[in-house]
Amino acid sequence: EVLTLLVLMYPLLRGLALHLHSAVTGSYIPGTHSIAFVSCLNEQIAEDIARAIMDKKLAAYVNILPKSSALYFWKGELEESTEILLLVKTRTSKIGELSNYVRSIHPFEIPEIISLPIDQGNPLYLKWIEENVPRD
Repeated sequence: EVLTLLVLMYPLLRGLALHLHSAVTGSYIPGTHSIAFVSCLNEQIAEDIARAIMDKKLAAYVNILPKSSALYFWKGELEESTEILLLVKTRTSKIGELSNYVRSIHPFEIPEIISLPIDQGNPLYLKWIEENVPRD
C-alpha cells in the first residue's frame, strides 16, 4: 500500500524536487517555457494576432517570420499557399490559454497552433520570459 502510494506520487514528488533544486541552484527546469508556432494567411493577420497575443500578455516575445511556401492536404486535396509564421515565446503553463485565444480570433477553420518545450537556453533570456508573462 505504501509502495503504491509512492509510485502514484512519484511525478508530484519529482516535480517538487526539481522546483526546489531550481530555486536553490538557480538552474532552469527544462520545459518551463515553450515556443508556439502559429501560421497565418498574410502579414496583416499575423501582425493582428501577434499584437492581440501581446496585449493579453500571453507571451513575452513574438517573431513574425516572412512568407514561406506551404504544401498541405485540405479536404482531400493537395493545396499550396504562402503563409506567415509566428514564433511565440511563453510559459508552458500558458499554452492552453494561448491556443484557445488564438483559435477564437484566427480566420482559419483549423489554425495551426503547435508548441515545443524549451529544453535549455540563455538563462537570462529564460528569466526575462518568466518576468514578462504573468503566472496563471
